Amino acid sequence: MENVKCECGHVNPHGTIFCEACGKPVEEKENPDQDNKKLLDMRYEGSARRSQTYNKSIIDKIWNFFSSVKVGIWIIVVLLVASALGTIYPQELYIPPTMSPVDFYEQEYGITGRLYYQLGFHNLYGSWWYMILIAMLGISLIICSIDRVVPLYKALKKQGVTRHISFLKRQRIFGSNPASKEFATELEVVKANLKKKRYSIREENGNILAEKGRFSRWGPYVNHVGLIIFLFGAMLRFVPGMYVDEVLWLREGETMSVPGTNGKYYLKSEKFILEVYDKENEKEVFEEAIENAGNQMVAKNYQTDVVLYERTDEIIHGVEPKLKEIKSHEIKVNEPLKHDHYAFYQVDYKLNEIGSMSLSMIDKASGDNFGTITIDLRDPQSNYDLGNGYSIEMVSYFPDFFFDEKGDPATKSKVPNNPAFVLNMFAPDRPEGEISFVAIGQNIEPFGDNKYEIEFAGVEMKNVSGLTVRRDYTLWILAVGGAIFMIGVIQGMYWNHRRIWIQQTNGEIIVAGHTNKNWYGLRNEIKYVLAGTSISEPIDQVDIKNKEKEEG
Repeated sequence: MENVKCECGHVNPHGTIFCEACGKPVEEKENPDQDNKKLLDMRYEGSARRSQTYNKSIIDKIWNFFSSVKVGIWIIVVLLVASALGTIYPQELYIPPTMSPVDFYEQEYGITGRLYYQLGFHNLYGSWWYMILIAMLGISLIICSIDRVVPLYKALKKQGVTRHISFLKRQRIFGSNPASKEFATELEVVKANLKKKRYSIREENGNILAEKGRFSRWGPYVNHVGLIIFLFGAMLRFVPGMYVDEVLWLREGETMSVPGTNGKYYLKSEKFILEVYDKENEKEVFEEAIENAGNQMVAKNYQTDVVLYERTDEIIHGVEPKLKEIKSHEIKVNEPLKHDHYAFYQVDYKLNEIGSMSLSMIDKASGDNFGTITIDLRDPQSNYDLGNGYSIEMVSYFPDFFFDEKGDPATKSKVPNNPAFVLNMFAPDRPEGEISFVAIGQNIEPFGDNKYEIEFAGVEMKNVSGLTVRRDYTLWILAVGGAIFMIGVIQGMYWNHRRIWIQQTNGEIIVAGHTNKNWYGLRNEIKYVLAGTSISEPIDQVDIKNKEKEEG
């Protein structure tokens, strides 16, 4: 595309609406002395934007697509609608950890819950298509900003002091006066008043360009930079290691690998402590809370006394880790354990969860006991040897047992809330074994009467602490992005770019003004600047045209 040379000698890029130096419209064919022309569009100083100039290659088409404000608005609308749909039901992160998502949504919300899960809205903010929308919004912000701010900056930098008469007449604030002999003296008064209003003044051949607040024009683009940084920080949360927000259910006496640390840290629960309010002695102070709880206890404090360990050897599958104690801490609500950018918060608890069950193999006729096995419900074994040819094989295990729609045994979750087993009992006289289905309060022999049976021998209960493990390396990026965004908001909201042109041409004194907002403020400043001179105050051409429409 060839550049366009103006009559003032300045060479403008192809697509420029009016000359960057003198302001003469590039396509001007009418008599410049006419007053009935439309006001100039000054949003981008008539500069040539790439999106409005080139449309040939695939790169041009992609650039033009993302540079469109309408496209950016539609991306935001789609994101808002998707985000709203994601709040209809709780996200997977906030559902009870004792249930699988596929069962939870269908049981709690029926068909709509199942559809919600199948469409992926249960994990919306980490889904691939939501990330693509975020990335598209970021690309749109970058391209929109570059497409506008670069030519705008160049145009404002190259603007001349002496402007073409057609440029001045097509400004919203415009006025003309017959030239007087006192103009040179009055111009000094005007300059003094402009300096009082903190205008930057440029002079050329007796003409003046007064300008202030140009930096406010960059406010929207500073906003864009802040948003881009914020979106970048949000997307970094899905990079492994940058953001951790995991739930750890830790039982008393248990040592577990901390999720999100890749096996580097381990946490052991030494003890769980629960303190409740005394309804008799403390009722006066906490009467409302206690009455609302009814017969239920009201927790006064619950905490987990833990020890944090660091692994000192390499991670090898099947090899017990070598641990070094780092620190011990009492984790209470709002009093987390912190180490190496990780924070462990006490958020929940569960009392008297079944940790293990003891079962005995009994001869039904004689009542002889051939041994007792203890099943760790978190890690059951496949075979238990009782000695003397007696053993028990774990055929199936249902931690949270229920009968499904077909009448078959199934489990709701992996948490042992209601454990049940299918066991095969072997004895010297029963080498092929006998099958027994064992649950709490149930002992079923599905293939007829057995000689041997399983008898409940005991249970071990444990208190469980619900801890949240968090680490966030993106927080400072989000804070920087948010701060830059607010700077852009303040920059563009509380200041405005104002320009006043005063020049003498063809026996007239021309006064014109432009601002990106707050025209009332600009008119008041021009009135102040012209005070003490014979130069009349310019008019607001928009007000004049509105009056003509009303009268006509």
